[in-house]
Amino acid sequence: MTEKNTELKNCITRFTDSLHSVLGEKLLSVYLYGSVTLRDYKDGWSDIDLICFSRGPLMPAEADILLSLRQTLVESEESLLFRKIEGAVVCVDEFLNNKYSRVVYWGTSGQRITDKYSFDVFSMFELMKYGEIVCGEDIRNRFACPTYYELADGVKQHYETIRKYAKTTNESIYSCGWLLDISRCLYTLKYGEIISKTDAGKWALDEGICPCVDDLERTLIIRNDPNEYIDLPETKQWLCTRGQSVQYFADVLEKELMKINKTF
Repeated sequence: MTEKNTELKNCITRFTDSLHSVLGEKLLSVYLYGSVTLRDYKDGWSDIDLICFSRGPLMPAEADILLSLRQTLVESEESLLFRKIEGAVVCVDEFLNNKYSRVVYWGTSGQRITDKYSFDVFSMFELMKYGEIVCGEDIRNRFACPTYYELADGVKQHYETIRKYAKTTNESIYSCGWLLDISRCLYTLKYGEIISKTDAGKWALDEGICPCVDDLERTLIIRNDPNEYIDLPETKQWLCTRGQSVQYFADVLEKELMKINKTF
């Protein structure tokens, strides 16, 4: 195990221990999903995706402590890796009924206590098929794995997001990430499965379905070692001009969605 993998494992263990110290036996299950379980975690790009289920609704005092848990651990453990944790603590019964009284959510832009929560279809599929239980009981037999139709509908929603928000790009590393997202969507439409972003990009190149080959190849190089490229001026300049490439590739996705729509 590499030093980075050891640090990642220790971060997840420490965070889970802290959850248990707050909730005790009320903590039912903690699952890891996303890039880590798909063996595609890239330091400088990826998040650490967790979903935590409680046996009952969260009390206000519990939620207040959990809200600042990431920052507390950053300061006490002197590790910025805790900031990469994203996810939520939800009552399992509320999750099943999709009606929430109190949810603690940690995201890229911050954290909040809310009575609204959405666990998208791709996350649910990853949880059901590739999720790893970190602690507690495995309760996935209480959940339904998304159908192909539900995955296709999720792809359609993501396509609409790409059309709306990726017409132009900025110097964020995620600007070229749209190309990997489209690759994953196309793979999902073809096979009814989900693979990692890196594998999806490689698949799209092998299949010859991406109209902007050079951009996708460069994206995969950056994803392989984001920290090496993220602050380079030439990388930032390139990222700012990827909107057209993303939209060209989205044209390919649109055609595949049209084929799927005719079958439903």
